[in-house]
Amino acid sequence: MLVHNWREVLKHAWSVRLDALALLVIVLEPVYLFFAATWVSHNIYIQLAMSVVTGLLTAAAIVARIVFQRKISGDMNGKPPAEG
Repeated sequence: MLVHNWREVLKHAWSVRLDALALLVIVLEPVYLFFAATWVSHNIYIQLAMSVVTGLLTAAAIVARIVFQRKISGDMNGKPPAEG
C-alpha cells in the first residue's frame, strides 16, 4: 500500500535518492568492469571498490529512510507526537 504523499516522497526523500544512486552503480558496474578489463589487467580492487560503494549507498539509504525529514514527514504524518 502506498503512503498518501508518495509523490512528495519520490521527489524529496533521501532514501529514494540514495537507492537510485546505488541502482546506477549496480547497472554501471559490469559496463565499467568490461572496459577496465581491456585497459588494466584483472584488478580485484576495482570490483571490491564498486561493491563497497554500492553497499555504503544502500546502508545510507536505510538510515535516511528512518531519519525524520520535515519536508516529507510533516508533523509526524498528521499524528500527535505521543502516537508518532
